[in-house]
Amino acid sequence: MKPNVKLWIALVGGVILLVAALGGVKAAQIGTMIKAGKSFAPPAESVTTAPVQVSEWQPSRSAIGSLVALRSVTLSAELPGTVREIGFDSGTFLHRGALLVRLDTSTEEANLASAQADAALVKLNLERAKSLRQGEANSQADLDTAEARLKQADAAVAGLSATIAKKTIRAPFDGRVSIRLVELGQVLSPGMPIASLQSVDPILAEFSLPQQALAEVKLGQLAHVHTDTFPGGEWVGQITTINTEVDTATRNVRLRATFPNADGRLRPGMFVNVEVLGGEKRPVLLIPATAVLFAPYGDSVYVVQEKKDEAGKATQVAQQKFIRLGERRGDLVAVVSGLDAGQAVVASGAFKLRQGMALAIKQDLAPDSRLAPTPPER
Repeated sequence: MKPNVKLWIALVGGVILLVAALGGVKAAQIGTMIKAGKSFAPPAESVTTAPVQVSEWQPSRSAIGSLVALRSVTLSAELPGTVREIGFDSGTFLHRGALLVRLDTSTEEANLASAQADAALVKLNLERAKSLRQGEANSQADLDTAEARLKQADAAVAGLSATIAKKTIRAPFDGRVSIRLVELGQVLSPGMPIASLQSVDPILAEFSLPQQALAEVKLGQLAHVHTDTFPGGEWVGQITTINTEVDTATRNVRLRATFPNADGRLRPGMFVNVEVLGGEKRPVLLIPATAVLFAPYGDSVYVVQEKKDEAGKATQVAQQKFIRLGERRGDLVAVVSGLDAGQAVVASGAFKLRQGMALAIKQDLAPDSRLAPTPPER
């Protein structure tokens, strides 16, 4: 065999042995990694938990509403005239019949004096006509004419008196008047607004509920109202009006509730939150709303379960459960089905969990869940 051929055979054999050695080393590494992967356990996730609580809630429906005055009117002049007297200040409380504005009536008063004098003369003529008629010194037609003239004179007096009365604008009911829109000496035309007058004690809250609420809501049912203008304030009233028709566009029914407002803090036009209470209290299961994982295929929570490993050591793992939710109030939500009282659910950190994952419970990080949460004071 030639020397060159022997050399090539030795080189090829060496390369084969090198490749085989490298493949064996790599196979050993892969085997080691596979074994390590089988025995690897992910670290426990830090979470907080909360027990499934049993409480009693009274059925209620919440809505957004606006406040409406019990009676409201924009006062205006019925006849033209010049403002000669203003009898109110902006924002004051007025009683029924209180003077607001008096227009100039000098011309009408002069005409009224003339009409009254004319009526007195016509009345004397009628008395004479009656005396003459008794002596048959005049005809029945003369007496009828005298009576007709008296009626005309009385009508003229009444017309001028009505005109003078219409130029004196008074409050039609008790209420609080708005900012006045007229000044002394101003010439008013018919229909020009003077001010608005509103009766605000009691006051109405107008809101809408879905048509399904008609089966539950009744007249006289209790309602509570809250407003961000007065945090912590609450007014209790009753349902006083249920509209006779349902809005075809929204399928909602409009309602009104009446609330006492002796202090006048509630003003017409204010935005309010209305809560309609109905029925008796019923037991409910409550969990923090932060524990719920919302998804199109169903809402779920992670329940804390105890599991023992191969060495018999007890560990806590996450078990996913699908639930049905009910009403939500504040930071808490009612559970209709899927959980039992006393079970511990993951209150925070559920978004990073998977089925069977180990848990490290750290309650010092647990959020405070309240029915009526309030922002912290700075």
